[in-house]
Amino acid sequence: MSFIFIFGIAAALAMDCFAVALGSAAGAKGLSMRQAVRMAGFFGGFQFFMPVVGWLAGARLLGLIGDFDHWVAFGLLAAVGGHMIYESFELSEEEKEARPDRTRGKRLLVLSIATSIDSLAVGLSLGVMGASILYPAAVIGLTSFVMTVVGARLGPVVGRLAGRRAELVGGLVLIGIGVKILVEHLGD
Repeated sequence: MSFIFIFGIAAALAMDCFAVALGSAAGAKGLSMRQAVRMAGFFGGFQFFMPVVGWLAGARLLGLIGDFDHWVAFGLLAAVGGHMIYESFELSEEEKEARPDRTRGKRLLVLSIATSIDSLAVGLSLGVMGASILYPAAVIGLTSFVMTVVGARLGPVVGRLAGRRAELVGGLVLIGIGVKILVEHLGD
């Protein structure tokens, strides 16, 4: 399998990481490099881990989740996006400033899982093709890491351009990604 082919897959998978990081960071006044790297570590780590799990699990896993994996991704992204939209209307600026770090905890874990579900299917596909998994998983994880840092660092710039309702825009972006996943999978 050529590097170009693997990188194409990795770039496609990393686009969700980029968009989620951008949307999540858009509502923040700014993320430090440490916070961006932490988010990228989770996203990239899950993007590495999930193809390996898919490859190891084989067709059995696809049979168990293949019919509804897109609904899980949509549900997770819609829940986090909906919560961001709610907070954009309900929280005062002082309450928003007092929130805990957005690059930690359950929210980061949920987003990491939601952005990596497609990677599970890629790993399964590579297993069915008889391809090795560690090199492609490493390329996928590293590409996702880099794209997440870029999205997280650009998010506050987009947030400043969007103004006061940046968190609303970020929530809509997350829900939009969930809808995109549904449309892609339901169209098959």
